[in-house]
Amino acid sequence: MNRPSNTPRHQRLNALAAALVGMFVVALLGPASPANAAAEPVLATPIATFDAALHCPSSFAHPDREPVLLVHGTSSTADESWGWGYAPALRDAGYDVCTVDLPNRSMGDIQDSTEYVVHAINKIQAATGRKVDVIGHSQGNMQMRWALKWWPSLQAKVDDAVFLANPGHGIGAGNLFCTGLCAPALHQFSVGSNFLAALNAGDETPGAVSYTNLYSLTDEAIVPVTTAPVSGSANISMQSVCPGRTVTHFGFLYDSVAYGLVVDALSHSGTADPGRLPLGKCLDVNLPGVSAAEATAATGVAAANMNAELLNATKVWVEPSLRAYALS
Repeated sequence: MNRPSNTPRHQRLNALAAALVGMFVVALLGPASPANAAAEPVLATPIATFDAALHCPSSFAHPDREPVLLVHGTSSTADESWGWGYAPALRDAGYDVCTVDLPNRSMGDIQDSTEYVVHAINKIQAATGRKVDVIGHSQGNMQMRWALKWWPSLQAKVDDAVFLANPGHGIGAGNLFCTGLCAPALHQFSVGSNFLAALNAGDETPGAVSYTNLYSLTDEAIVPVTTAPVSGSANISMQSVCPGRTVTHFGFLYDSVAYGLVVDALSHSGTADPGRLPLGKCLDVNLPGVSAAEATAATGVAAANMNAELLNATKVWVEPSLRAYALS
């Protein structure tokens, strides 16, 4: 025999009505997407620390264009990588430009430094109401890709992801340096690392983001060069655009053809298209506003910083453990 309910009749009717409304909404809109339904990793660093590392204009003055976030690479800072070349050139081209300083000159655990990129994209998108274009150099591309993979809500907030000199599947130099004590990030971008296995498992370019991957056959750091292409991306070698052109690893930060392809990606729907570059594109050397002397000086600073960090950065014997969210 059914026992009478102790719940008042009007409460039962309200609950039934709510359930019916919920069923109607699901039927109308469909089930929640995995990006919204799945709990994303919680950012462990204080917001004030994230904010101090993010450098944006006091106001976003170009509502007709998506804001740009620049992410630097190993042993560098935002200013050392971008402050003399890409940042002023893109500003002069009519873009609002933000940069982010990754902690410890990006020598630490990439899983930690990725959180700075996650916060930066969220904050810029919230401030502008527009999608964000993200450009990375070297290791900075790994933070971008790790963020888009494990924080899937970002996939709806990023329009273009442009990789410069991307160690997409690792670099052999990491394996040479990391036979013993080594900076955490170097362990992680060594060929065969657990980090790279997790990064490249499944879809290497998730979401509706436009992925452009620019690499060079003369990049002395991305060796072997076969590790550079990323599945699902527009993979463009500098030599396929300008046969015989020499573009070094650091040279991506001032090469005029690479810059032209970046701007092409930002200013058109979809990925970069070399066919849209102007005639004579291969005759230019440096991006707008960068002299040969400035490029040489910046290259020297980068080399000195890399040597210093290889000696002085905090080192560990083994690769940092994967976070729980990356083990699924």
